[in-house]
Amino acid sequence: MNQEKSAPSGPDWLTGQVLLAMPALRDPRFAQGVIFICAHSPEGAMGLLLNRPLRSPKFAALMSQLDVEPQPPLRELALGQGGPVEDQRGFVLHSTDWLGEGSLQVDDTHALSASLDVLQAIAAGGGPEKARLLLGYAGWGPGQLEEELLQNSWLTLPADDEILFDTAYQTKWHRALAKLRIDPAMLSGDAGRA
Repeated sequence: MNQEKSAPSGPDWLTGQVLLAMPALRDPRFAQGVIFICAHSPEGAMGLLLNRPLRSPKFAALMSQLDVEPQPPLRELALGQGGPVEDQRGFVLHSTDWLGEGSLQVDDTHALSASLDVLQAIAAGGGPEKARLLLGYAGWGPGQLEEELLQNSWLTLPADDEILFDTAYQTKWHRALAKLRIDPAMLSGDAGRA
């Protein structure tokens, strides 16, 4: 009898989790990265870096480029670099108190939207209570993220709104580690197995 083994919590167990880059992860694009996993399946994974601010464009300038009214916007969001893939494409990570037609509900309290309707709602002063605008995303092919986890490249922790939505970017990685009661000075830059 052939039985397939799956992760303890099912094939999409990383959806809605936060990844923290370990010191052994040598890719400079992800050094001390904090990533929210928006989708995880046997086909791969997609996530958004949460601690890489963008100085430009500013929200108002971006809304002007996209012809989103009103100008200037009644409400603004800080912009961040969501990852190296499709870095000109915008994603709004937000609370589920607002959902548009194309919104992907990640979990009970978080959603992802990539259409102009969420930006129009925010610019008009409404939209979701909590939101982040990120350009680009991080992506993994089938089994790639699972292999990186086995190589001790990432730690995982449950998402919370402080880590997802605050703009204290420089301390986000350290604060997320503190939630796991881990002192960054105790982490080794070498990967291995016992």
